[in-house]
Amino acid sequence: MITASIVAYNTDREQLYRVLHCALHSSIECIYLIDNSPNDALRVMEKYSSRIRYIHNANIGYGGAHNLAIREAMELGSDYHAVVNPDIAFEEGVLEALAAYMDGHPEAGWVMPRVEYPDGELQYLCKLLPSPSDLILRRFFPASVGVRARDRFEMRDSGYDRQMNVPFLSGCFMFLRVDALRKIGLFDERFFMYGEDIDLSRRMHAVYKTMYYPEVSIVHAHERASFKNRKMLRVHIANIVRYFNKWGWFFDRERRRVNAETVRSYLSGR
Repeated sequence: MITASIVAYNTDREQLYRVLHCALHSSIECIYLIDNSPNDALRVMEKYSSRIRYIHNANIGYGGAHNLAIREAMELGSDYHAVVNPDIAFEEGVLEALAAYMDGHPEAGWVMPRVEYPDGELQYLCKLLPSPSDLILRRFFPASVGVRARDRFEMRDSGYDRQMNVPFLSGCFMFLRVDALRKIGLFDERFFMYGEDIDLSRRMHAVYKTMYYPEVSIVHAHERASFKNRKMLRVHIANIVRYFNKWGWFFDRERRRVNAETVRSYLSGR
């Protein structure tokens, strides 16, 4: 069984219709639409299909909202759960291919396909575990600054053309083994938004393989809200601070070890 969850907050209805259309043309048996908006105007979406389970609640954050759905999916007996951003689109067969991969690789707890912009350009969403300088460089400096450090952090030398075990996979689309979540735990709800995907990926990678699987692809119309909105920038900064307070700022031996092993692994496979 495959289940999925989408978290909305005053999300454009046309955007939601697009991602729901994709989900309903897959083998997903239950799609949880968790609405953190101030009102329940998006409740009309549940009329779209009986497979949509609409939940309206106070804005408890990104991870907390997905946790509501994951807990229900666990009770249903779901094997795999997809955490999907509203700005994602995918073709028929993609989720089935990911499920087939997971069926054949019980050591994998999380798999992410190739992710592209709407124009087909690759998004570099396989990353090493971040240091404070990695995130400061990406957020506050132009792309022309620190190119080598950025390329290393985003694993660009790998070529993104083969399967890789990656310690930090993007939270825009997560295809997760439910039994693995039972073992490592769900999203840490102390992270309101941003940072929760790094934390979950790191905890998952410590126990299971977290795989990049480029044989199938999805489209991500990435809006980078914290680059456009001062309030979201403050939220972003506060939650990244929480991440480093939890795992360590400059003295993080596990980060150094995991990153070194990851770089050795993908360079040896070139």
